[in-house]
Amino acid sequence: MQSLALIENWPVPTAAAAVVRADGTVVGAHGPTGHRFALASVTKPLAAYAVLVAYEEGAIELDEPAGPEGSTVRHLLAHTSGLAFDEHRVTAPAGTRRLYSNSGFEVLGDHIAKATDISFGEYLRQAVLEPLGMASTGLVGGASPAKDGVSTVDDLVKFAAEVQAPRLLDARTVAEAMSVVHPGLKGVLPGYGHQSPNDWGLGFEIRDSKSPHWTGSSSSPRTFGHFGQAGTFLWVDPDAGAACVALADRAFGPWAVEAWPPFTDAVLSEL
Repeated sequence: MQSLALIENWPVPTAAAAVVRADGTVVGAHGPTGHRFALASVTKPLAAYAVLVAYEEGAIELDEPAGPEGSTVRHLLAHTSGLAFDEHRVTAPAGTRRLYSNSGFEVLGDHIAKATDISFGEYLRQAVLEPLGMASTGLVGGASPAKDGVSTVDDLVKFAAEVQAPRLLDARTVAEAMSVVHPGLKGVLPGYGHQSPNDWGLGFEIRDSKSPHWTGSSSSPRTFGHFGQAGTFLWVDPDAGAACVALADRAFGPWAVEAWPPFTDAVLSEL
């Protein structure tokens, strides 16, 4: 795909990208797809998938208490627990605001570790990474399930194919994860300001009609995924029948706000 070569114009030291269909066919790839990048918040969809495996295995329930008073696993996944961005401090009652929270995912990781008696990083490996053959992916550093993932484009296209055609989870569970939880809630989309509504599923952001946004102007409202402050993103556009992974090693900033949407539009125009 010629559109993927646009990453060469990004003001970053290293970048790689690929597009994959639901059957795992890689339609195109560009750059060092085996290079390991820090994922930042693109860690969250991987963590969320592990949580959903724990749910299907019966280790947890989505509506069991977790986090602050009144909050559940579902609230934590959907950023509606009321926890602050990077502090274990409650700033709103559960279910009333969309407060994007790294802390919420860290609480979630602790909750899964207690329920399964396995560290969250190890549970993620056993439940998601190993079955999908994602040998270059894992949690490092502080091992936060919110932001400490590392991976490669080669590994993430396997995950992107899985999300489109689930084998590890029941398709109904994945459909629920890609559906809006607590519709109508307002909130701030990091890097893009206040959005009304700021729709989210279970660990995956849903595009809907958000503007501005990190995907393209031609991305369908059903597009879901995540971007990270490390200069990384993964989106799945069900209407296009494909997913795109792009990883870079420069922190998110104005360069990404400018570069990512036309890149996505170029990819979609080729599909």
